[in-house]
Amino acid sequence: MNSTDIRQRFNSLSIALHWGMVLLISAVYATILLRENYPKGTDIREGLKAWHFMLGLTVLALVIIRLIARLSSRRPPISPEPPAWQSLLASATHFALYAFMLAMPVAGWVILSASGKTIPFFGLELPALVGQSKALAGQVKELHETVGTIGYFLIGIHALAALFHHYVVKDDTLRRMLPGRR
Repeated sequence: MNSTDIRQRFNSLSIALHWGMVLLISAVYATILLRENYPKGTDIREGLKAWHFMLGLTVLALVIIRLIARLSSRRPPISPEPPAWQSLLASATHFALYAFMLAMPVAGWVILSASGKTIPFFGLELPALVGQSKALAGQVKELHETVGTIGYFLIGIHALAALFHHYVVKDDTLRRMLPGRR
């Protein structure tokens, strides 16, 4: 790979955080979906819920790191440069994805807090964000579930756009974020 290729790619930290988040968010969705296979109150169902909470909070921690990394490093240009409307649409989608990755864990934390439940985080118990309120817990849970469904579409649109750019437009949008040698 020559120096032009290196300049055309995201840095290693951004690439690692991107693909790590893909795996982490997949695990968050998997744990909450898999819990449905087990009867309420069973240890495995409760364990899957606890993993869902902990992995969700890990998303929150990593997205903060990811935002700092994104704001402190340059974004490599796409070659050939896309039309302005595509850049605007990409920016809007990225904004929505970051909002999703920030809001969903916070909403989950609020749900547990308002439900009066402990907030587990890999052996730690995090403080409640709000006081106990069944009404608030129910409202935020409904919103959390709705936004979770919207998340499937956001993630899908993001992935389809990358594949469209790679296979149809044939630009370097996807290659800029692929892991590999520098």
